[in-house]
Amino acid sequence: MATVLSVSGSPSATSRTARLLRHLDQRLVAQGHDVIPLDVRALPPEALLHADVHHPAIAETIALFQQADGVVIGTPVYKAAYSGLLKTLLDLLPQFALTGKTVLPLATGGSTAHVLAIDYALRPVLNSMGPAHITPGWFTLDKEITVGDDGTLTVAPAAAEALAQVTDQFSRALGGRTLLAATG
Repeated sequence: MATVLSVSGSPSATSRTARLLRHLDQRLVAQGHDVIPLDVRALPPEALLHADVHHPAIAETIALFQQADGVVIGTPVYKAAYSGLLKTLLDLLPQFALTGKTVLPLATGGSTAHVLAIDYALRPVLNSMGPAHITPGWFTLDKEITVGDDGTLTVAPAAAEALAQVTDQFSRALGGRTLLAATG
């Protein structure tokens, strides 16, 4: 159906944000979408640091944004805002890199005090990049995401249901089918 770029803006190698995104990627694949995961922390630091848009990895990332029909943006919240790593990537993209795209913003954090970070910090930046539609996003508390010793991810039931709903709304906006509640 649609090609979705799933972007984790977390700088952590053991990121709950990235794990949550990869979990939601599976739901989108089951709904018929092609999903391309992108962990910003895997991009060459020197290319990010020097804002080198001609670096092959950055040029490839820009091409991924161009090819995508939809973009999921996930970030941990630090000091009431999205990650600096995500900000660095967004600054490297062309001004209207999201033109015509459907976007799903997601955030994770340790406190409900940061729940509005999506709407007051991230959404305005994404909106300035020209998307056709930004679907309702979701903030998930870190304590609602657990990773087992074997790497399995568990999301608290209420958060899992909310994430399924926003993911399904994003999928519908892309023209995808939704899953039955039992597969949540």
